Amino acid sequence: MIDRILRNTKDRMVGPAARVVAGRIGAGWLTVLSLAGGVGGGVAAGFGLGWQAVALWLLGRVFDGLDGAVAREGDRQSDLGGYLDMMADTVGYAAVPIGIATAQASIGTWTWCAVLLATFYVNTMSWTYLAAIAEKRGGGAAATGERTTIHMPAGLVEGAETIVLFVLMLSFPDQAIWWFSTMAGLVGITVIQRVVWAVRNLR
Repeated sequence: MIDRILRNTKDRMVGPAARVVAGRIGAGWLTVLSLAGGVGGGVAAGFGLGWQAVALWLLGRVFDGLDGAVAREGDRQSDLGGYLDMMADTVGYAAVPIGIATAQASIGTWTWCAVLLATFYVNTMSWTYLAAIAEKRGGGAAATGERTTIHMPAGLVEGAETIVLFVLMLSFPDQAIWWFSTMAGLVGITVIQRVVWAVRNLR
């Protein structure tokens, strides 16, 4: 919902760090570190290590914010880099709920974890297909001046909201069912937003 608003702010904030890091470590390695942070947060959550899980998750998000900036700083942006960055994010988004559900070890938690991951799956289809259509119609990221590899259709739950919700989940895992069901509902609304937009605009 607020990713586009925050993107320029984020770029200004990470710019100095990107200039320091560029030339010392490649953007690809930063993507690997972001993947490690996301998966590490999920693994730590699975072992019931609360603050460690939060720290690893947030560290992974820092690396995720840096990899694109470092690539642009060195003028080494690539479609492969954008693709791998998205894949790393997706793995982390799956690892955290699974880790929390593992630690809670109840049928109810696993059920709502499955529901949440199902909404992620449907949401991914809702925005990636729209992104493909935007490219087909000449309205992709390059045409609109976005600094991402592909066009990201707006929705209620995007990257920034996911970071916050996952921090809350990891901080209060005993309330996992409530967090999972709440986020599943919000992601469901996001899917509906995009379907409604598609019905109105793709005829």
